[in-house]
Order: sequence, then C-alpha cells, then structure tokens
Amino acid sequence: MNLMVLLDMAAQAAPDRVALGRRSDGLTYGRLKELAGAAAVWLDGQGERVVYGDVSTPLLPVLLFGSSWAGKPFVPVNYRLAADRLDTLIASQVPAALIGPQPQQESLSAHTTAAASSAIYALAETFPQPQEWSFDDDDIAIVLHTSGTSGAPKPVVLRQRHLVGYVLGSVDFLTADADEATLVSVPPYHIAGMAAILTAVFGGRRLVQLPVFDPVEWVAAVRSERITHAMVVPTMMARILETLVAEGASSAGLPTLRHLSYGGGRMPLPTIESALQLLPHVNFVNAYGLTETSSSVAVLGPDEHRAAMASDDPTVRARLSSVGRPLPTVELSVRDVDGNEVANGEHGEVWVRGDQVSGEYGNVSTVNAEGWFSTKDAGFFDDQGYLFLTGRLDDVIVRGGENLSPGEIEDVLMNHHAVRDAAVVGIADQEWGEVPACAVVFEAGQAIDTHELQAWVGQHLRSARVPVVVLVLDELPYNDTGKLVRRELKPMLQNLHNR
Repeated sequence: MNLMVLLDMAAQAAPDRVALGRRSDGLTYGRLKELAGAAAVWLDGQGERVVYGDVSTPLLPVLLFGSSWAGKPFVPVNYRLAADRLDTLIASQVPAALIGPQPQQESLSAHTTAAASSAIYALAETFPQPQEWSFDDDDIAIVLHTSGTSGAPKPVVLRQRHLVGYVLGSVDFLTADADEATLVSVPPYHIAGMAAILTAVFGGRRLVQLPVFDPVEWVAAVRSERITHAMVVPTMMARILETLVAEGASSAGLPTLRHLSYGGGRMPLPTIESALQLLPHVNFVNAYGLTETSSSVAVLGPDEHRAAMASDDPTVRARLSSVGRPLPTVELSVRDVDGNEVANGEHGEVWVRGDQVSGEYGNVSTVNAEGWFSTKDAGFFDDQGYLFLTGRLDDVIVRGGENLSPGEIEDVLMNHHAVRDAAVVGIADQEWGEVPACAVVFEAGQAIDTHELQAWVGQHLRSARVPVVVLVLDELPYNDTGKLVRRELKPMLQNLHNR
C-alpha cells in the first residue's frame, strides 16, 4: 500500500467533493490528485527527500501525497527551531528538495513555498503523466522529528505500512457527510498534523488549515467555515475556552462543532471539566499516541467523557483523567523494569504493538523481537482496562529510593482553586538525592502564600510528595506542540532550593 491509494480512492469515488480549503473555492479531490501528480513530476531529480519547512499551506497536502507518488520520504521540519539547530537538522536530510518561506541551504535544491506552488500548478495544466507509485509497504513515507523536550530531536521513520495501517484502522472510507469539515491548527511537523490530512482525505471530510494557532482566529474559523471536527493540544483547549468565556453572555458559541479531539500532553482535569460544561453538544475524544506509533493508540470516547462527568462513583469519575482504552488494532501492555507485565492498578512502563507502530529512529529499530515498542511513558490500567499516564519515565522523581510521579502531584495542585497550571520536577538534594519541586501559575486575581500550596499537597498525599519549593510564574514553558518543557524549569527551581 501507499498513501496515494488513500487519495486515489477518494478522487475516484468523489472527484468533485471539496477536499481542501474554503467551501466556496477549495480544491476538489480530483484536483488534489492532479496536483499531487504534478508534484511527483516536479520533484523528479531534486534529491532523495522532500523537506518542508513552512506553516500549513495548500501546498502541504499536495507535497505530502506527491512525495509518496514520487517515492521520496516527506520530511516536515520545525521551522521555529533556532537557526543553527534547524540548519543542522536540514543538512542531515541531504540530498533533498527544500521548500520553505526563505530557504537558505545552498547544498539543497531550495525553493520558496510560493515558487514551488506556482511551478506545480503550472505543471498540472500540462497533464503530466508521472510513473506509477510504488506499492512497497516498506518504503519510507514520512520522517518526523521528536519534540526534543528532553534532548536533541530524533528522526522517526514512518513507513507506508505504518501510516496506511493507522488510517485503515481508524477511519471508514468516505463516511463523512458532505457538510463536514476538519480544522487543522497543529503544525505540519506534529504527527497529529500529518494524521489529520490522511484521515480527512480517506474519510471524505473537507480540510481547513489555520497556519498559526491563535484562539480568537480559531474560534472565528470554526464559525465562518462551519467546522465540525478539530484536534487541539491541551494548551490550545484552555485558550479556546478562555476566549469563549471572555465573549460573555452574547457569545455565539461553536454551534457547528460536533467533535473535538485532544492529545499531545496531559489535559488538566479542570480544563476538560470546563469544556464539557461550556460545550455540552460537542463529542470530546482524548487520543493518546506518539510520533513513533503513527498517532493514536488509545482513546477515551465521547460517551465515556459524559459518563465520567456525570458519575458520583470516584472510580468512574477518575476516568476523565485517563487516555481511555486501546484501539482494536493495537495491543497495550504495562510492564515492570524487567519487561514483565504487571497487574491492573500496578504502575510500570507502557508498551505497544501493532501494524501502525514504527519505533524506528533513522535506520535503527527499537521494536523487540515480538513486535513490542517501549514508549518510555509511565502509567497503569484500572480494573476496566482504562489507561492512566503518570508521566515520562525520565520525569520520575527518585526520592530516597522511592519513585514519585510528577503527574500525581500536579493533579493535586491543579485541584486547588487558586492554581491555573502546575508543573513538578525533580531537583538534586543532598539528603534525599532528589526531591520534588514545583512551578505554578495562579488564576487571575489569585495570589496565595506558597506554603498554603505545600500544605494542600500534604493534606492529599504523603509528606514525601510535598514540593520542597514552589515557584510562581506568569506562564509555564510549553513548546508549540503543547508539551511542557520541564528542563527549563529545573535550573530555576534548583537555584531556589539551593538558597
């Protein structure tokens, strides 16, 4: 299989349905396929890979499918990286064609996005006939780089079989109603950005791009383009809710929005509770996945959100903080340090197996002989098979030999009425080796003594989990895909502890 098969099926079954852009003048599926063919011809002889270093534009899906047609890996890169890091990342892809707003790499075949788009559109008018696309499942389709929140970004190789397997296991072909539209506001170098294009095309849902996320513009786009589906990261969700609340009683709301999925980081419980209250007509889905797994491997669905929100049973209510249950096409397992599966309720590392799982960095596979990939995420299953994540294994705090979960402490802090956001990290301590410390952001108009927060944690958890210091900030450091960058907090909190 090849990603082009997904587009080809849609183009044959619904050539005149709008696939991309505004309702009035967007690209149809038939036209999108023509442009992908032109892109495949245009890319011939321009290197072995296609590096895309720009925001989402109509050229993005054209190049994504055109690259697969041409048999070249598509590599969206983080254009927000510092110049030296971006140059190093791009140089690692040589020989390649580079498309971006102002490409500066002399060693590559470099084109501005506008020039590349013009060339491909002009070529499409001549009805070029590219060669047939490859059906080799092992061809590399996309290379994405990890976020680099805990080190240098690593190139994750996603082959055709991984991505096609994910789409076929997640979406039914052309089942979207003609009026459905997906708003994509995550950047192209995020796996959710790639998955959104592929699933929208196969499902038959019009794709609308928001090049740069802004909550006011996001709300306006949902209203003007009658968006029915969208995906956001938790920080985006919080800002969207703030925008709607700020509109007051006269707010038009989001009447066309039917389905809102979220993922890419921990969703604070107060945020999803507020979302369910403010947008009761919306079906919320928490999707857990990684770049290495071609997107989602577990989901908490709309009915499960509503059941948890309405329940007085603490066990059921707690599921609002879970990432749901595994997709039917994958297997999930929680294991101890020796790789042995643990019982429900016991903590360990999350492992995953399935056709969509890559686990390949560069040319090195980290999948074991049985096909299992270790996610480096810590978590546990409850007795009904709901998966709860407690953080990254690298983030676990070892205090005097006892493992402490930052997520557990953060949840308690977030339940305090004065706290809008919280992050817990481990810092060095002469007596205990490592101890928890936290940074918090207060709600507007709230300013309490930090000792009160420490006492609050002590009331709800054992004393070993009480942060030794509390730092108050205006905002926590998140990257543009919504992941908390804990490494930026550690030196600040360490300095505070050393005083």
